[in-house]
Amino acid sequence: MDTDLNTVHVFKTDIRKMDTGCAMYHKLNDHKDIQQWSIDHDDIDCVLRVVSETLQPEAIITLISDFGHKCQELV
Repeated sequence: MDTDLNTVHVFKTDIRKMDTGCAMYHKLNDHKDIQQWSIDHDDIDCVLRVVSETLQPEAIITLISDFGHKCQELV
């Protein structure tokens, strides 16, 4: 199944590492509107990719910011 590129949101973050037991990990994993997500910790910008057909970038930025991290959309 191909992913519609309009549903892939890409962000620059300051998330250097994430423990699988932390609240943010579970929030992203369990969010009903997020089909898939990943963070590239090898990239200097710690790029977060989120696949969602319904969430807007602002909602994802708020979600990450609520955990005390910086998050900026890359366009």
